[in-house]
Amino acid sequence: MSAAPDPVSSIRNLGPAVEAACARAGIHSADALRDLGPDAAYAMLIASGTQPHFIGYYAMVMGLQGRPWNDCHGDEKVALRKRFDHIKNAAQSLDTKEKGRTPMDAALDEIGVIPKRSGV
Repeated sequence: MSAAPDPVSSIRNLGPAVEAACARAGIHSADALRDLGPDAAYAMLIASGTQPHFIGYYAMVMGLQGRPWNDCHGDEKVALRKRFDHIKNAAQSLDTKEKGRTPMDAALDEIGVIPKRSGV
């Protein structure tokens, strides 16, 4: 009998909430997360309904490198922010296309300025 795979929460900085979000996204083990890498995995989290949050993203990046979540500073943090923004914007663009909304409608909907359309 083979041993059960290591859970996502066995990765530094990632706890039960991230593990549950990963499971909703179809990521069921630490090895699967490592194989995907942080960018693809975070895109999957967003696609499965997780609200994007920069700290959550860089905590994942740091954890996959075996580093504490708060070990990200300076130019490295700036570069990670650019990667995060790209992932988030790509996910929102895809979401907008799938729902048939313009980017402006999606942005206004996000901040609650326009009512949600029925069936969306």
